[in-house]
Amino acid sequence: MSDSRAQDAASDLGSGSRRRTWTELLAGRVKRQLHGPGREHKLQESAVRLLRRHLNLNDLLLEVEGPACKTLCLHQLVDPEASADLSSSLIGSALRDQASRLGVPVAVLSSRTVASSIVQICASSGEPSHRVLLNAEQRKKLSSLLEVAQYLLAHSMFSRSSFCEELWEVQDSLLLEAVWHLHVQNIVSLQELLESRADTQATVAWLFRDLCLLCEQMEASTLHTEIARAMLSDFVQLFVLRGFEKNSDLRSVEPAHMAQLSAAVLQRMLIFALEALTTGLQDSSPAYRAVKSWVGVLCGRTCGGMISADAPKRFYSHTLTQVLTHKPVLRVSDAVQMQREWSFAKTHRLLTSLYRRLFEILRPEELVGHLQEVLETHEVNWRHVLSCVSTLVICLPEAQRLVKDWVARLLARAFESCDLDSMVTAFLVVRQAALEGPSVFPSYSDWFQASFGNTRGFHSGSKKTLVFLFKFLSDLVPFEAPRYLQVHIFHPPLVPSKYRSLLTDYVALARTRLADLKVSVENMGLYEDLSSARDIAEPHSQAHQDVEKAITVFEHTGKIPVAVMEASIFRRPYYVSHFLPALLTPRVLPRTPDSRAALIESLKRADKIPPSLYSTYRQACSTAEEKKPESAAPGVKGDAGCAEEPLGPLAAALRELRAAMTDPSQYDVVSAQMAVVSERLSSALGPGEEDCGSEVSQVQLDILAPGLEPQEQEVADLLLTSFCQNLIAASSFTPPDRQGPWAAHFVTTMCGRRALPVLLTRLCQLLRHQGPSLSASHVLGLAALVVHLGESRSVLPAVHVSSPAPARSLPIPEFFSSLLTFGTAETLLFCLKVCTAAISYSLCKPSSLSQGLLYSSLSPALVKKFQFIMCRLFSEAREHPSQEDAAGLPWSLLCLPSTDWQRAALCLWKQRTFQELLKEKEFHLTYRDWLQLELEIRPELDSLSDTERWDFHQWAIHEHFLPKPSAAGGCDGELQTACTVLVDVLIDFCQSLRSYNCSKNSDLVLGSCTGNRDIFFRLQEMAADLEQGPAASQSRSPSRGHFLFTVFRRRLQALASGWDVAAHLQRQRELLVYKWILLRLPPSVLVGSPQAKQPAAPDCTEFFHLVNSELRNFCSYGSALTYDITVHFFRGLLNACSQSSNPSLTADLILTVCQTECPLVLTSALLWWPRLEPELRSRWTRCFQGPLPQELQRLWEAQQFGRSCLSPDSTSPPPGPAWVSAAALHFAIQQAGKNSIKSQLEKLDCQREELLLVLFFFSLMGLLSSYLTPHSRHQAVDSLKALDICAEVLGCLEKRKIPWLVLFQLTETEGGLGHVLLRLAPDPYVRLLPFAFYSLLSYFDEDALMREDAFLRVAVDMYLKLICLFVAGETSAVSALASRSQELQGQGDPVGLITKARHFLLQSIPRCPKKSFSNMAELLATSGDCDPEVSAALLSRQQAVPDADLYQEPHLF
Repeated sequence: MSDSRAQDAASDLGSGSRRRTWTELLAGRVKRQLHGPGREHKLQESAVRLLRRHLNLNDLLLEVEGPACKTLCLHQLVDPEASADLSSSLIGSALRDQASRLGVPVAVLSSRTVASSIVQICASSGEPSHRVLLNAEQRKKLSSLLEVAQYLLAHSMFSRSSFCEELWEVQDSLLLEAVWHLHVQNIVSLQELLESRADTQATVAWLFRDLCLLCEQMEASTLHTEIARAMLSDFVQLFVLRGFEKNSDLRSVEPAHMAQLSAAVLQRMLIFALEALTTGLQDSSPAYRAVKSWVGVLCGRTCGGMISADAPKRFYSHTLTQVLTHKPVLRVSDAVQMQREWSFAKTHRLLTSLYRRLFEILRPEELVGHLQEVLETHEVNWRHVLSCVSTLVICLPEAQRLVKDWVARLLARAFESCDLDSMVTAFLVVRQAALEGPSVFPSYSDWFQASFGNTRGFHSGSKKTLVFLFKFLSDLVPFEAPRYLQVHIFHPPLVPSKYRSLLTDYVALARTRLADLKVSVENMGLYEDLSSARDIAEPHSQAHQDVEKAITVFEHTGKIPVAVMEASIFRRPYYVSHFLPALLTPRVLPRTPDSRAALIESLKRADKIPPSLYSTYRQACSTAEEKKPESAAPGVKGDAGCAEEPLGPLAAALRELRAAMTDPSQYDVVSAQMAVVSERLSSALGPGEEDCGSEVSQVQLDILAPGLEPQEQEVADLLLTSFCQNLIAASSFTPPDRQGPWAAHFVTTMCGRRALPVLLTRLCQLLRHQGPSLSASHVLGLAALVVHLGESRSVLPAVHVSSPAPARSLPIPEFFSSLLTFGTAETLLFCLKVCTAAISYSLCKPSSLSQGLLYSSLSPALVKKFQFIMCRLFSEAREHPSQEDAAGLPWSLLCLPSTDWQRAALCLWKQRTFQELLKEKEFHLTYRDWLQLELEIRPELDSLSDTERWDFHQWAIHEHFLPKPSAAGGCDGELQTACTVLVDVLIDFCQSLRSYNCSKNSDLVLGSCTGNRDIFFRLQEMAADLEQGPAASQSRSPSRGHFLFTVFRRRLQALASGWDVAAHLQRQRELLVYKWILLRLPPSVLVGSPQAKQPAAPDCTEFFHLVNSELRNFCSYGSALTYDITVHFFRGLLNACSQSSNPSLTADLILTVCQTECPLVLTSALLWWPRLEPELRSRWTRCFQGPLPQELQRLWEAQQFGRSCLSPDSTSPPPGPAWVSAAALHFAIQQAGKNSIKSQLEKLDCQREELLLVLFFFSLMGLLSSYLTPHSRHQAVDSLKALDICAEVLGCLEKRKIPWLVLFQLTETEGGLGHVLLRLAPDPYVRLLPFAFYSLLSYFDEDALMREDAFLRVAVDMYLKLICLFVAGETSAVSALASRSQELQGQGDPVGLITKARHFLLQSIPRCPKKSFSNMAELLATSGDCDPEVSAALLSRQQAVPDADLYQEPHLF
């Protein structure tokens, strides 16, 4: 810009350069003065112009007619009252006559007369002299005068040069507005007027004074604001255009003079503004008003309309340079120490406004380049430079990338040539940008790690660069804030090991400086935010924040946070002195331990809490419990009082943001105010963990009971109310696609780590629990907020929803969709409103053109819910739109004062863009989706009647989804597929419902289903259609089985296997739902129809497999199923018999198969026979008119045998097989509840060995059942009685010398008795047989050790398995029972039992013969390490026992 007149003028302003003499100016030009044709004429004009410049018209008039002529003026002529009938021609004629009499040119006389009249008009108000604006009467008079002047100009009766001279004579009496009107009415331009005066300094002083007054009066007066603004704009345009014009003719005196003057005026105004800002301004002061007006006029609208586009750019660049270099008195050390106070929110609003005005013309790349140029070539004012950087990153979205690149270039240059200036600039710029928060620039901690924490850093090139870096950091230490020193200590640069001393020396220096500042590194918080530039909190204050953070981590992981464990070891002073006291704050302990209590107990078990401190804490909590009534109220009151303080500034900042919504597209204005809101929000919520590296990347939230502190709720309400109001205000001016990014910026401000959980919790309260009560404006605002939060899903944490279970993590859009429930008519309508508003707003935004952005902002679940509600409520939506509406989206309809939601929803439904959206696969409403949504409807609170609901179901299932192809979410016309999906969805719904209700009684939860029961009715109808319709053969295909069991089998295979508590409970819950479904479907599902070929039993394979593999373990009472499933099976049996030509044979075949394939069905029938028999007999007699079939009769006989064994009368013979009779006897003994059955056992036939053996097995199952389900209503025998019964049966076996050890070595692969018995006992009971074995230890006959070779092997096997069970925790239920019962402490305690068993084995091993040790090595190889001492004793004894054959006499003969 060396050829720019602006810079020439600016540089020459006030300079003392030598002026050339007249002779020097003419030297060398005399020879070129040639006589030409027009030479005399030009010379004559020049002479006249010279005389006019020095002509004194006043003296001339006095010479002609004396002093009276000085009063000549047009004032009387232009007075509206005195000259109503006078015309401009008459006035011109009068002036011509007067000039003729005086002998002067009429143009000169007219100019003097007009100037004199203007002076009189300006002085006629009688107001104070310090004015620049006219009043209404003055403007009226001046307007009339200017009409006359225009006439005179048009008729060559007016001299502009004379007029300018006259005006400068009376400049002190002129008002600036009068001069401006002369310019606007083309009487004399401002440029011509200003150029006509040679005294530049006087002109600059006059303009500066009047412009300052104009700026003051523009803000003070509301009547003249528009005129004042127009005046100021015209002056600025002239000064910018003339002062910074390019390629001007430097030989022309007048243009150079104008450029100098213009630049001088603009310079003085800028200096005045900067000086005023430096001294500090009160909002009510005149200087504040003047600066505000001047800054306001420097906008793009003022300079953007100029013919030359280069002049404004040069002016703005020049102004920015002047601002950045104004009074460069601050040193770099001052900037390092003070830059925290120069953030955007703390910088004077007028200075940031000035920056924003300068940013309007210059592109972001030009701004950053100009900043770099100024810093390299000038001494700068660091306060202005850094506040400019803050404004840059706040107001320009591209600035983050540009500043990053600039800093990278600075660092590269710094390390390349060890340039200290570049290094200083880079660090100051980064720290300043980081002050504005992570939403606009990465934190200093992250930047420092990214730049120096890896091998690719600028410092890793050589030792020279490392020395340069640490020398620079060391030089900064005396001036550094503690927060930056901590960043350098805890995230140090990556240094090769051979240069490690450079790092250690710096760390020692930094630690020393922190110690001088009384900041302890050891007392630094566990989760302290190193990226924050705030003052370091006191240790006790930071400790409370650490406790809350640790509790949050513990809630998510269930484990002690790593940071806490590390602090307990490596930072023990802070851990013991601050963290533990904050964690162990005395309080009233909740009845159910909360997360804090659970964390405390975990730390105690890990020996991380000193016993004395824990004891003091428990005692203090007990004292707090006693004092609870007295201390509760004051605490709440105190909190409320201190919570109100920070909300006032936040509310004021939000009100100012609301005022900016008149033009929401002004990004810089809105962004500037957003920065203020962000700073006030941080103060309102208190110090948080903004942008810190935390262990949890999720927001914890309880949907069912979301809770907030009072102050948090007030802050959330302020933010949400402001967003809703701003959206409505902005939408009243412009549609969403032209509102600019204000809403996204607002959402970014609310999404800090501290504010986001508060915001989401409040939204959960509003949308889920208070939705129907929200107004239309609230619905619109919250819906738009949901869309913008969805757009930011990639940078926001997921929401971990703890209830309703199962706990899961949801992205932000899915989380909001989950909040919209519609079980009732009111919530259904509210969901429709939110969906309509959210979809309409999203489709209105420019981002809707990008499918990727649309999918991220809109949850597919939200769109599906909208489709579901539309089809449910509006019959016209069930048909494909006949013609798509090409009109605009219904957002404008929603913004009307009275919103017609139905009309808006239908308008959206028919809109072409929305229908195109529904064609995308992600937004298809599938049959499964429809079922899941329909199940949430509560029929008793539904907006549809029962008939309307039935019609809707018929349309949805049979007309819409059933014929629809599977690729589009339908069933391909397969009714069985529809049933399969329905069952699958129903099971999932019941599972979630059980967790929702948290009931201990599974049957009650499933029986009182709060979902849409009509959906289950549809399943029953479709299942009946499958059984009776043409698809009946497919519903129970021999290869695939019944579709219902196919669903069960698939789902069970997907569940986690194992017997840990979680997997066990999950499987049990699943099976309870299966049973609930089976019981509500026809019993023919369990027992199919008879096969066409006779004789053949109906196919029950699927049901038998379910019983043997699953129901046996989870839905049974010991050795029998529950009554409901048992009676359902036998009803199915009767139903199958009714369809058979030979009912008795069919029944016998089914029950015969049960004996081998599913014996549990028969034992269940024996248990429930007193309730089962009446129904069986009555239905059989009524339907078949004959005796019971043989197998049913056998069950009756077995039941009679069991009863007769306990009666004093003779015993009836037991029917076969033996295990059926044994089961009947076992159930009879349990139901009788006798203390002793020894006499009854003696009555049994001695030939019934198998019956006694099986009875012993059932008794063992009864013993284990009494341990595992002691409070079951079906448990008639307590543990002690069950143990006595087992002992008596064992005694009877030993007395009759019946081998019984086989019961503890059963395997299903061998077939026979083991095959049956293992199917009669739940697997947990079978695994607990070692426990039952050693529970009978005191009843063993010691002589059996010598009689039974296998006894020792069985005893060792049971002992090793018992230890494994104890280690795996499977004896915990028995342990809990034993601890509660004093009577069982000697018998049921697993630890005591293991001790006794071990003592028994160690005593018995030396007494056992060698045959007892056969195959012992194989047994010890698998589990011998459970007890090394017992293993050693066994191996030692096995080697020491001699071969008995060597000591026997030989048989010679």
